[in-house]
Amino acid sequence: MDYMTLKEVAEKWGVTPRRVNYLCAAGRIPGAVKKASVWLIPKTAEKPIDGRTKQGKEQKHE
Repeated sequence: MDYMTLKEVAEKWGVTPRRVNYLCAAGRIPGAVKKASVWLIPKTAEKPIDGRTKQGKEQKHE
């Protein structure tokens, strides 16, 4: 299987390498493996949905 580094994934997904590292450590990226303190992410991995945003939720303003 082909893998990408944190930097390559960060550029592809438009996030910081630190955010990708967090997602790997949290188990949110299936297939990510840690080799010698470096995360390797499969080239076929999809960006997980960011639970911090309010996608699809209506905001009530009064």
